[in-house]
Amino acid sequence: MTEFNNFAELHMDILKEIGNIGAGHAATALSQLLDKQVDMLVPNARVIPFWEISNSVGGPEKEVIAVYLRVEGDVPGNLFFILAKESSRKLLKQLVDSRYETGEEYSDMEKSALCEIANILAGSYLSSLADFTQLHMTPTVPALSIDMAGAILSYGLLQYGQVGDLALLIDTTFFEGMEAVEGHFFLLPDPHSFEKIFRALGVPDL
Repeated sequence: MTEFNNFAELHMDILKEIGNIGAGHAATALSQLLDKQVDMLVPNARVIPFWEISNSVGGPEKEVIAVYLRVEGDVPGNLFFILAKESSRKLLKQLVDSRYETGEEYSDMEKSALCEIANILAGSYLSSLADFTQLHMTPTVPALSIDMAGAILSYGLLQYGQVGDLALLIDTTFFEGMEAVEGHFFLLPDPHSFEKIFRALGVPDL
């Protein structure tokens, strides 16, 4: 089992660089989608134990919007993009003519728009990781859920099976004008996938 304390500064620097490049790709893709300039702050990338994921988004009982999918290929794993409801409203305001109010359900168009954003982010970060490692990674079709963070994580992982004991967390902040939107991007490689990633990068094993 990979231990959290085994991650050296070199490993973290590489993960942060991959996150930074992925954020740049995502900003470009979002700008094209919205037909306006979208900037992204340099992301805060870190590796956390699996059990801390819920706490990172406000606690297991925090109601959130989550898009999750399976990563297939050389380094399989699970991927989650999690937003607070307030952030999702800001996103939808930019993407569609959203009149979402507290207590109302999301329309099919709004759900589709959120899935598209998650697709763009997932594709951008996975492409960056694939470019660095020359490993093949393909995301499945995303699924959206609105529930408590703990329930979403449990359900998603039950659907996709095994999971490693660590997650790569990339805190993502992107904005157009003064409307900053904060999201959390989690990559949970299957057991031993982290080792494959670093081996492909030519850095020492964990």
